[in-house]
Amino acid sequence: MNKDNGSDRNNIPVLRVVNMSKGFGKVQALKDVNLEIHRGEVMGLLGDNGAGKSTLIKIIAGNFRADKGELYLDREKVAFNSPAEARGAGIETVYQNSEICVNATVAANFFIGRELCGKIPGFRLLKEGTMQKETEEVLSDIGIDVPSVTAKMGFLSGGQRQAIILGRFFHWGGRLALLDEPFAALGVAESRKGLKLMRQLSERGLPIILITHNIEHAFAVATKFIILRHGEVVGKGSVEDVTADDVVAIITGATHITK
Repeated sequence: MNKDNGSDRNNIPVLRVVNMSKGFGKVQALKDVNLEIHRGEVMGLLGDNGAGKSTLIKIIAGNFRADKGELYLDREKVAFNSPAEARGAGIETVYQNSEICVNATVAANFFIGRELCGKIPGFRLLKEGTMQKETEEVLSDIGIDVPSVTAKMGFLSGGQRQAIILGRFFHWGGRLALLDEPFAALGVAESRKGLKLMRQLSERGLPIILITHNIEHAFAVATKFIILRHGEVVGKGSVEDVTADDVVAIITGATHITK
């Protein structure tokens, strides 16, 4: 008799990248990259500028098509022709300056594309009160602190805006979050709040790939790491098995680990 339990489900990678390669003219941005991430894991994607991190993320997010290699989501082979296709499959990318509607409220941004409307023939009447109440409940449950869900997004801090984007994605059933230097323009206090939110969401099962140059941030939140140099994987494993100095040594080429 077959048994389908939570343990079996967690053993299936949410994302698996197999022998991914990508070139731009004479530049080989990625060469035979392999990785996998499971539910509840945070992967630190590390490396110097030009290592291939952003190229890899853009292939997963549908911005680029790989020259060679395969992507699997929960065992299903996929190939995205656009970011919209990737988002439709449950993959969201949060950049340092992710797009939002600055003149709309927090609640309006939270429900963007999923607005609740009343059933009045010939009219599109938004249920603003219902959307505001649900937004408050969700943000409170996730642990996102904003002055008010009726505040304009343009008046929020960078960290609060990113938190809204990530919280919205998680609430609407996102499968994988890609965070590309999300804290680069944030202060120490906001970065700490962002890292705390990442831990909270990963504990609820959301897998996250974090690109960062900040080794301290990676060690604060990541469960595993993968390091690229000149488009190739030169180090990967559990964060528990290495120190920050080890990671720096791998990034700079002083050593090489692929557990």
